[in-house]
Amino acid sequence: MSSFVVVANRLPVDSVTRPDGSHEWVPSPGGLVTALSPVLKEHEGCWVGWPGTTDDTHPLEPFRTEDVILLHPVSLSATDYEEFYEGFSNATLWPLYHDLIVPPIYERTWWHTYREVNLRFAEHAAKVADHGATVWVQDYQLQLVPGILRQLRPDVKIGFFLHIPFPSADLFRQLPWREEVVRGLLGADVIGFHLPSYANNFLSLARQVSGASGSHTGQPDTLTVHGTARMRERNAIVEAPDGRRVHVAAFPISIDIGSMSQPDAQAVADIRRRLGNPRHLFLGVDRLDYTKGILQRLEAVEQLLESGSLDPAETVLVQIATPSRERIAQYRKERRRVEEAVGRINGRFGQLGHPVVHYVHRTVPKSELSACYAAADVMLVTAFKDGMNLVAKEYAAMHPDGSGALVLSEFAGAAEELPESFLCNPHDLESVKRAIYNAVYTLEHQPEEAQRRMRALHTQVHEHDVQLWARSFLSFLKEPA
Repeated sequence: MSSFVVVANRLPVDSVTRPDGSHEWVPSPGGLVTALSPVLKEHEGCWVGWPGTTDDTHPLEPFRTEDVILLHPVSLSATDYEEFYEGFSNATLWPLYHDLIVPPIYERTWWHTYREVNLRFAEHAAKVADHGATVWVQDYQLQLVPGILRQLRPDVKIGFFLHIPFPSADLFRQLPWREEVVRGLLGADVIGFHLPSYANNFLSLARQVSGASGSHTGQPDTLTVHGTARMRERNAIVEAPDGRRVHVAAFPISIDIGSMSQPDAQAVADIRRRLGNPRHLFLGVDRLDYTKGILQRLEAVEQLLESGSLDPAETVLVQIATPSRERIAQYRKERRRVEEAVGRINGRFGQLGHPVVHYVHRTVPKSELSACYAAADVMLVTAFKDGMNLVAKEYAAMHPDGSGALVLSEFAGAAEELPESFLCNPHDLESVKRAIYNAVYTLEHQPEEAQRRMRALHTQVHEHDVQLWARSFLSFLKEPA
């Protein structure tokens, strides 16, 4: 039994096949794992999640990682994976939460599987949680877990954090199962979002769905499942028959600064040399996802090359596009469109042995990625919608000297914390082009202003890391303000 339990869709490990055919579990990279590992060790906690395999005929027993974190695997069948993860989580909720960039699919069979899998996760958490334990549930795949767990284990304290945006109430109300999802979330004691605007969207939705009324100002706010809203100072309080309150607040997530070592100067120089020592080195690092605006940034660079604002002989764009959800039709379509654009740009502006766009469709080792961050003159983050976007923060962390510039979508959550970026509207190609041009112009003609901007970004990222995020949430869960 554990006094601190993390519940997430995936366990923080990956299965790796050795040369002799045997398997071993290795820690998977990620700031969430790094931030929560000290808490898990301190409280002898455990992590409940799916191990990444769909063989539910031989369920895995609990096991420990190399740093002795106890893992409790939750088995999923191939059908579970298709309908719970690829279906409801990523073809229904993902586009809905990202402002309908593509149309969500509302399939009742997927919903039933989503509900059954959430029940399975909640039951696992209920079995391993000690009396009065703290259970922290993560992200959109498990939004029903807090409500189910509240029924199974009313003694535990439950937190929930959403790692993606939360849409406006008008959009969310399209979901046929909106009441069930809201009730599931309201099983938590604290619901966390990246931004106050996301929290406010949820507060508005919860009042509409639950029939409560009233207005609110400030963060955090409190809600309960039933009742009538009334104002009390800065908090909106909905009183339930059992008197339980659900607190809603914003906790912007960040990166693990300690795990990001500064690459040596030779590694950075080697990157630029291999790319032909361009005058302007642009970088994009994304999952190949239709929300990331990869195609739009490629088209913006193409038009700048076409107009002569950028010289193809002096310009290189490195686009790292990590494979993602490739069995989903919209993701396959996005990959095809991106790769067609890469080929077109290189066909129009590249030379033999010197393409303008260097496209990498695979996972890049962390050391090489850090060198790319440090080598790039301009980072391009042009997401149509993003809960936060940690790539922007990773780039800022790699430029302590104030070099470089960040072009950042105003619809990425990071834009609220990094206003010194060159902000753009990714839906407006002229806005993206203007931000790229201004970033290049400032670097070349206003170096002091460029350094001021980047040093401000670097300071923000260093002072607000992922450990601060975890401590803030858990402290609030323990003693709400």
